[in-house]
Amino acid sequence: MEELVAATTIPYESIADESKTEQYSEVPSAPRLPPVGGWKKAIFLRLLAIIIIGSGLFISLEGITIVIALFFIVVPFERFFPRQKHQAFKRPHLELDIGYAFAAPLLNIIAGIGAIFVAIVSLAWIPGLLIAPYVAMIPSPYKLIAGILLFDMTIYWAHRFYHEIPILWKFHSIHHSTEHMDWVSGFRAHPFDGTLIAPAVIFLIAAGFPNEQVGFLAVFQIVFGLFLHANVRFRFKIFDRFIMTPEFHHWHHSNEEDAIWSNYSTFLPLWDMLFGTYFMPKDDRRPQIYGVDEIVPMTMAEQLKYPFEGVKNPLSFLRHPLRPLWSVIRHPLRSIGRGFRFIGRMIKGYLAIAKLMFRSATRPWGEKYPSAARHIERSEGYTRKLKL
Repeated sequence: MEELVAATTIPYESIADESKTEQYSEVPSAPRLPPVGGWKKAIFLRLLAIIIIGSGLFISLEGITIVIALFFIVVPFERFFPRQKHQAFKRPHLELDIGYAFAAPLLNIIAGIGAIFVAIVSLAWIPGLLIAPYVAMIPSPYKLIAGILLFDMTIYWAHRFYHEIPILWKFHSIHHSTEHMDWVSGFRAHPFDGTLIAPAVIFLIAAGFPNEQVGFLAVFQIVFGLFLHANVRFRFKIFDRFIMTPEFHHWHHSNEEDAIWSNYSTFLPLWDMLFGTYFMPKDDRRPQIYGVDEIVPMTMAEQLKYPFEGVKNPLSFLRHPLRPLWSVIRHPLRSIGRGFRFIGRMIKGYLAIAKLMFRSATRPWGEKYPSAARHIERSEGYTRKLKL
């Protein structure tokens, strides 16, 4: 056995000796392969990303300003106190995340349009209107505290649904696709993923909280989140159960099985502890693996399209804009029938999402992934008696 090991092991000194490494110098280097889909597709996607980023910079330079500020504020801490010491500053896909930051003004406009739609269809304004008389009775000094608690709880449930309902996860998975957490990784997000805070905003506005308070909470939640992604080793362990820390959020981004579907809170871990999704190991273990299991493309244009895979392009009618109008004129009754069928499919889809939301909210307290996922997604419904 010792002879076999010796025969298959290259001694270190033989590698260090140049005269003994000539036999290895003839090994060719790995060839440069064309990108997946070919060079034409790669060039097209790069040009499309340049257009998106350029449009964002044309609208506003706030993306560059924020990146520069984070570079000078956060990067020094990452260099002197790194969480992942092996992670280089120029890590894979750094330019993708910076591109998202530069394109933010354009993507935020798209997110705002989507947020209006989500705010309406989420029906979060209904309970807001119901509690409005009680909110009006809260003394002004305590109204901000009540607003923070209600905002954070609503964000908790929206965030939980974006993870546990497959159609919503397709949007949120873009943000979680990063395998390196640092000063700029928090920018990577689909614009429609930004609608996550829409139910909380419309809920507070309908409940009668001042618009200034609601706006402040929304902006603070976004800015605070950027710092929580930093590659710094500070743990702030004493605050684990009181306020969100980088360690808390890094576990949320971890792709280690016992941490998946956990730590949804954005301010207060209270909601995770209350609803059974809190995860912070008692030992000194720290998250090491980030990212998602599915294969998410690593170009901006493909990531923006990713949640819509398999969906018919809604702009396809522009190829023949008069054809739908002509069809309505020729077959008005048939067109009315198609309209009703479309509305029926929309209602059916909405009810299907509502059903999954109910299963997510009523799954066993503290149940871990993937058992929790099977409870939510199986067609026969939820019951504690079924064994998985």
